[in-house]
Amino acid sequence: MAADSLPNAPVYERIYALVRQIPPGQVATYGQIAGMVGGCTARMVGYAMAALSFDTDVPWQRVINRQGEVSPRSSGHGSAFQRELLEAEGIVFNAKNRTDFKKFGWLGPEWVWLEKNGFNPITPLSNNK
Repeated sequence: MAADSLPNAPVYERIYALVRQIPPGQVATYGQIAGMVGGCTARMVGYAMAALSFDTDVPWQRVINRQGEVSPRSSGHGSAFQRELLEAEGIVFNAKNRTDFKKFGWLGPEWVWLEKNGFNPITPLSNNK
């Protein structure tokens, strides 16, 4: 999909385009992605991530819940796999199975990218306890 068509693209395509911007070693929340995409909810972002195949180029593992935790998957084994992928990228989880957004949180793409592609301003992450 051409970058200039993103503002009018279906919501899942906009979600995937934004998630592709998250670099290795950083995470974003479902709500953060929803806020930047606009017109969708955190739950919709979760559904979009769940709809991806394992051979996708979308780094779905980098989207976690607002507590800094990997959300449970209906199949049971996906959560452990997601955590393994994140740990392989250098993401650290504490004793409560949470990661520190101050250290690993993604602040979003450059403003130029957001503006060019019709996305909303960055939604800041709050640190979890």
